[in-house]
Amino acid sequence: MAQSRVTDFFARRRPGPAVPRTKTVCRTPSPAGLTDPVPTPAGSRKRARPPAAPGSDQPAPPARRRLRLHDAHPSSSSPDATSSPAATSTPATSSPAATSTPTLPSLGKRIKKATVSASLQQDKVLAKDSISEFRSCLQRARELGARVQALRARVQEEAEEPAEQPCGEMVPAYQRFHALAQPGPPGLVLPYKYQVLAEMFRSMDTIVGMLHNRSETVTFAKVKQGVQDMMRKRFEEHNVGQIKTVYPMSYRFRQERNVPTFKDGTKRSDYQLTIEPLLDKDPGGAVPQLTASCLLQRRQVFSQNLVQRVKEHHKAFLASLNPPMAVPEDQLTRWHPRFNVDQVPDIEPAELPQPPTTEKLTTAQEVLARARSLMSPRMEKALNHLALHSAEPSSPRSPSPALPATPPATPPAASPRALKGVSQALLERIRAKEAQKQLAQMTRRPEQELRLQRLERLPELARVLRSVFVAERKPALTMEVACSRMVGSCCATLSLGEMERHLLLLSELLPDWLSLHHIRTDTYIKLDKAADLAVITERLARQARAEGL
Repeated sequence: MAQSRVTDFFARRRPGPAVPRTKTVCRTPSPAGLTDPVPTPAGSRKRARPPAAPGSDQPAPPARRRLRLHDAHPSSSSPDATSSPAATSTPATSSPAATSTPTLPSLGKRIKKATVSASLQQDKVLAKDSISEFRSCLQRARELGARVQALRARVQEEAEEPAEQPCGEMVPAYQRFHALAQPGPPGLVLPYKYQVLAEMFRSMDTIVGMLHNRSETVTFAKVKQGVQDMMRKRFEEHNVGQIKTVYPMSYRFRQERNVPTFKDGTKRSDYQLTIEPLLDKDPGGAVPQLTASCLLQRRQVFSQNLVQRVKEHHKAFLASLNPPMAVPEDQLTRWHPRFNVDQVPDIEPAELPQPPTTEKLTTAQEVLARARSLMSPRMEKALNHLALHSAEPSSPRSPSPALPATPPATPPAASPRALKGVSQALLERIRAKEAQKQLAQMTRRPEQELRLQRLERLPELARVLRSVFVAERKPALTMEVACSRMVGSCCATLSLGEMERHLLLLSELLPDWLSLHHIRTDTYIKLDKAADLAVITERLARQARAEGL
C-alpha cells in the first residue's frame, strides 16, 4: 500500500480542475518603449527583467522601479497612455532626451524644494487657523467665566437667606424631615421637638392631676418617674423649664422640705421641687380639681402657644426674603415651602426655684471662727482663764504657743476605774495626739486626702503586682499590660488611669523594688522578685501611717 503524502491534500481539497494563477508584472516603461507583459509563474516572487530592444545598443533596463515626476513625460503619465494596449505595443518614437528619466541628485533637489514650499504654505495656513481658534476659545472662556460668576453670586444669595435663621445641631433624619412625613394635606405642622414637648406636657399634666386630686404633694421626683414610664423618654428639669416658658400660668414651682417621702435615698430634711397646678377657684370655695375638661383645655392652650412661637419664626423668615413677604396670622394655613419647620430653634428653659444655699464649713479655721462667734465675750474670757489655770500644774516648763483663735479645751474628765494607776502624763499625751489627728483631718486638703487613700491601697496592690509578674514570667512589662492585668485582679474598682497613678506612686515610694524605664514611646515596669513581700508591705503601711497623722 502506497503511503499518502501531505501535499496530496492540497490537490484534492477543491473539486474540479485546478487553474494555475498568473501574476501580472507591473513595470515602469523603459526608454526603448513599452512591451507586452510577460506572464510569470504564480510561485515566483521576483519581478521579471524586461528584455532589451532588438535593435538598440542600450542594455536591458533594471528590474527596480524608478520614481518619475508627473511633468517629466506627460504622455507616459496620462491614464490613456498606460491603459491602452496600442500604446504598449507600438515602439517609442520620441527622442531619447525627452523620454529619459531624471537623475537621482536632481530628483532629490526637486523633491526637497517641493516639500519645503508645501510645509511653508501649510505652516502659514495652520498659523492663521490657530490664531483664529485661540481667539474664539478665549472669547468662549470669557463668556463661561461671566456665567460662572453670575451663578456663584446667585448661590451665595440663596445660601445667605436661610443662614440668618439659627439652626440647631445635626439631628436624625426622622426628626429633620418630620413635617414632610405627616399624613394629610400640608398645614401648620409643629416641629418634632415641639411635638415631643407637647406630649411631655400632656403626660406631666396627667400625673399632676392624679396626685393633686388625691391631695398629695406633687414633687418633681414623682412626676419624673411617671412621665418616663408613659413616654419611654428621659424627662429632666430643663424640660420642665421649657414647659414653664411656653405656658407660664400652668404651674407654681417651689422648693420645700419636710415633704414625706418613701424612698431611702431622699431625706425629709432635703429640699425638693414641688409642683402645684394653677386652677380657677370654684365659687363655692371648694378645692378645684383637675378634671378631664380642664386637662383638654390646658393641652389646647399649650399647643396654641407652640404654634404661636413657630409663627413668630415664620414671620421673621418671610421678612428676610427678597422681596419680603407679609401674611396675616389669621389667614395663614400652611408654612412657606422654603421654611424648614424642623430646624426652628429650641425653646429656652425658664429658671426654676433652686434650694437655698447653706453655709458649709470645709476647713478647721472656719469651724473655729464659727464657734468663737457663737460665744459671748464673758464666756470666752472665763474659758481662757480656766485653760491657763488647768495647764500650769501639768506643764511646769514654758507652755507651747497656742494656735490663734483656738477655743480652750474642756478640762479633762475624771479618770475611770479602768484607767486607775495609769500615769496622768501618758493620758495627756494620748489626748494631745488624738486632738492633733482630728485637727489634721479637718485641715487636710483634697489632694492630701486622695494621696492618703492611694497609700492605703498600695499594700494590696503590691501583692497583686508581684503575682502578675510571677504569672507572666517576664522580667519587665509595659505599663498598659500591667495596668490591665491589675484592674482585673484588684478588689477595688479602679480605671486604667487610676491604676497607672497608683503604680507611679509605688515606684516613687519604693524605687529599689519597682523601677520604671522609658523606652521610645512605651514605659516598662521592672520588679525585683527576690525582695521579701512582707517587708515591702510593712514599709508601705508605715508610710501610710506616717502621712495619715
